[in-house]
Amino acid sequence: MAGETPFRKRRPWRRRGPETSQDGTGGTGPAEGGDASAERSAAPPDHSGGFDDERGRSASLEVAGAASPDRPAEQEQGQAEPTTGGRLHAVKRGARKGRESAKALAAQLADRIIDTAPRVPVRDLATLRKQFPGLGPEELADKLVTGACRATATVGAGIGAAAMMPVPPAMIAELAAEVTGVAAIEMKLVAELHEVYGRRPPGNLGQRSTAYLTSWTEERGIDITRPTTLNAALGGQMKRELRQQIMKRMARNLPNLIPFMIGAAVGATMNRRDTRKLADRVRSDLRKDRIAWDRLPELPPLEQPANPAELPKEIEGP
Repeated sequence: MAGETPFRKRRPWRRRGPETSQDGTGGTGPAEGGDASAERSAAPPDHSGGFDDERGRSASLEVAGAASPDRPAEQEQGQAEPTTGGRLHAVKRGARKGRESAKALAAQLADRIIDTAPRVPVRDLATLRKQFPGLGPEELADKLVTGACRATATVGAGIGAAAMMPVPPAMIAELAAEVTGVAAIEMKLVAELHEVYGRRPPGNLGQRSTAYLTSWTEERGIDITRPTTLNAALGGQMKRELRQQIMKRMARNLPNLIPFMIGAAVGATMNRRDTRKLADRVRSDLRKDRIAWDRLPELPPLEQPANPAELPKEIEGP
């Protein structure tokens, strides 16, 4: 109609306050259900940046990108998670399994060493003085340490030579054999050093073996004036200390498994060094309260095990 504003220019749908609910001519807006819906649908959207009334509240892209009912939220979260998280979890799980396997192996070796301790043949002082005539206590102790170092070096070199071709199951067996063999040699050394310095612990074969095993585990001499060191039972604390000692030995012996004969040289050197270090600590404790040979009471010969463990001949000396 002439004189009137085209309906495209009219915007009766704009929000107005309650006081301006009427238009300028005094009339009200379009009635409900009338032409307002048609005008609102036909009007172009306003892109001025204000509030878009015909569309209601502005749509949120974050809500639109949320988990749809077709895909669960857990699946979308798993897809959004970076791959490095899965790799890190796998590495942690492998490290945890490795620690559990190492603890289980240490527990098995601890039981094996406990069973081997009473079977280690030990020479008494009279036998040692006959075998090494004309030597004093320190010279005789040096001979024993040299023979034990040579024996443990032989064990390390043999295990390193056997590990020329690295096979994981064989490596575990070789490591266990080395730890057990070196422990038997060093326990024999510890027991004979106690004989040389006149510090034989009282008791039968089983009690002395327990005392020598305690000395080897703690890397110190036995104090015969303290009943707790003599009557040490293989309880929880002792087994824990023994497992810890075995774990340290296994960690130090891992380079012995390097192939191409490199592990043989490394094993010989490291075993020799560790045995000498153990002997120095035990001798340092035994020197404090040693008893001279001329003041030693006559002691009975040591009991020998019925089924002695096999040890390298290098430890017996000349």
